[in-house]
Amino acid sequence: MPPTSPSSTTDSPAASSPDAHSRARTCAIHQPNLFPRLSTLAKLYAADTWIVLDDVQFARRDHQHRTRLAPLQDADRWRWLSIPTHLPHGRRTAIRDAHIVDPARARNRTESMLRQEYGTSRHWPTLRSALDPVWPAFDTGRTAVVAEASTRALLNLLGWRGRVVKASTFPTHPGRSRRLADLTQAAGADIYLCGTGGMTYLDPTPFTSQALTVIPFLPPPTGTHPQARQVTALWTLAHLGPTALATRLDHGPRFGRPANSGGLRS
Repeated sequence: MPPTSPSSTTDSPAASSPDAHSRARTCAIHQPNLFPRLSTLAKLYAADTWIVLDDVQFARRDHQHRTRLAPLQDADRWRWLSIPTHLPHGRRTAIRDAHIVDPARARNRTESMLRQEYGTSRHWPTLRSALDPVWPAFDTGRTAVVAEASTRALLNLLGWRGRVVKASTFPTHPGRSRRLADLTQAAGADIYLCGTGGMTYLDPTPFTSQALTVIPFLPPPTGTHPQARQVTALWTLAHLGPTALATRLDHGPRFGRPANSGGLRS
């Protein structure tokens, strides 16, 4: 998959869902995750723009190169699907610079494991077809390209028509919260959707100073199994199908109180 330019868009067939903030542009800022969990996918789906955080340090214990797969019958019995990854600069390696060890073998193993877990789903033909763009991404030899392609594939399944841009294409100031605010503004967004983990450290001051709003994103209920949020969203897609899941995400509770209206301490 070629690099995404700041003006590129996905080619999904359906429009993004409307919400209470539809007159403002929303963005989510997140690292590329391999076949992301439902909570991550839902946050990106709720945004107009996904800013791919591709220039921060790669973390082996995170989800940039791995995801949890679970059998359809039991989401508690999960196992890791991992892409063997080499870091040419050691622990300082940025996500975008991480290399796949033996891309052909990694691709074959990934395809096989997904088919083993979800091939019996009645939705598998739809899922399998949607995953077609993921496999050529292995030829780039870059873990982040595969992870981004896998996330795009799942967003496309849900009919998302948002924009994908890379954080590395924008100049920003240092400081974690300041950088997130700079990225939000540079992407032309008015609202930053922040996950529950990010709300624990976020300083709203840089957002307030740029007339930006921070809104907490509430993890959606799965409607199938309480552990489904811990495994790849493919598990829920295989159970419900893309149309049913998109409908639940469109109509479920997603947003909390704006953080920079007094709901978050700096």
